[in-house]
Amino acid sequence: MVATEAIPDGFTYSYLLSACARSRMLREGEQVHGRVLAYGYSSNVFVRTSLVNLYAMVGGADGIGYARKLFDEMGERNVVSWNSLLAGYIRCGDVDTARRVFDEMPEKNVVSWTTMIAGFARNGKCKQSLSFFNQMRRERVELDQVALVAALSACAELGDLELGKWIHSYIKETSRFRSQRLLVSLNNALIHMYASCGLIDEAYEILRYMPERSTVSWTSMIMGFAKQGFAQEAITVFEWMLSLGKSEVKPDEITYIGVLFACSHAGFVEEGRHHFTQMTRNWGIKPGIEHYCCMVDLLSRAGFLDEAFNLIETMPVKPNDAVWGALLGGCRIHKNVDLASQVAQKLDVELDPNYASGCLVLLSNVYATAKRWQDVANVRQKMNEMGVKKPAGRSWVQIDGVVHDFRAGDCADKYASSIYDILWQVTRQAKHEGYESDISEVISVVE
Repeated sequence: MVATEAIPDGFTYSYLLSACARSRMLREGEQVHGRVLAYGYSSNVFVRTSLVNLYAMVGGADGIGYARKLFDEMGERNVVSWNSLLAGYIRCGDVDTARRVFDEMPEKNVVSWTTMIAGFARNGKCKQSLSFFNQMRRERVELDQVALVAALSACAELGDLELGKWIHSYIKETSRFRSQRLLVSLNNALIHMYASCGLIDEAYEILRYMPERSTVSWTSMIMGFAKQGFAQEAITVFEWMLSLGKSEVKPDEITYIGVLFACSHAGFVEEGRHHFTQMTRNWGIKPGIEHYCCMVDLLSRAGFLDEAFNLIETMPVKPNDAVWGALLGGCRIHKNVDLASQVAQKLDVELDPNYASGCLVLLSNVYATAKRWQDVANVRQKMNEMGVKKPAGRSWVQIDGVVHDFRAGDCADKYASSIYDILWQVTRQAKHEGYESDISEVISVVE
């Protein structure tokens, strides 16, 4: 265009800058910015908005600061300008500033709301994410598919089945969704939500009737079955996936984590070995630390402790606390104190103290099972010296639309006395039915 001496206008530069942002081409975008300044288009609201978006999205660590500077200098702004800045802060993980920007916006559209819902969910603030979603509903903003995907992801993380089912009903009952093709990602989010909330049959029904499936669709279902203890069903879905052929869909690294996780928890040793080999041989997927962890867990649970230890010794990546924890879990199950002692020596050298609590508690449990109380005391002393404490157990339940969070040993809850009273009654009933609790490990987990 320049070579033919045609004259670019504001729309030309706006499209160019948007293309640079989508392609993550910062250097080229900066060159376009130079032309914008040279030819006097820097005050054009569309061009300036595209510049804010460019630096907010691909400007690196300093990009959001420069984007904010350009935004503050704008004499005229529109909702797209605000959304670009908002998305930049969300992308940087600065949700507090994003919230302030959102509150200051003179006008909001569905993109503004969706950015907040998705951004807070991605940054681990799922309660706040659903709070935005509910506020969006109250203000009667039309819900689009992207907003519903973000809300369903938050529902899955919180176990908010009630809201998740409401969203599913909304999709089925809203006429505009019946007349348009649903995003694959929306169906994937429904699968993930139902599977995470324990309604595995509902998740499977969605997979069965999806007109189009992606790798994420299959992987979500495999992971859902595996986590709910349906290992054979997980393997069956994986085999169904493979039967469609490479041109249809391909498993990825996360798919194989789900498959190996299923094999581990069902004791499918030969199947696990087979899939671990095939992921590289057939699909060129290089095993990561998660795959090795699944294999160590599989072998350790099944009693192949020496094989598991040798796998750790030969794996090309440094073992982390989850890998050592999987081996120690096997040592506890099979009462292999000698191997646990070897692992203890490795932990002294290799384990990051910030992630040591789980492994040291497991090591203490192994010694407690073997009634080696002096070794238990030594581990506890080591934990005290390192300032390491076992994270409190946590669970939550939804009652009448409210998610209640519980932590082990927490007496601050206003219903604590009633909770512990019910727990005592359940324990008494269990003993009456003949259950005898194993207290051999209590000494190693109580502070």
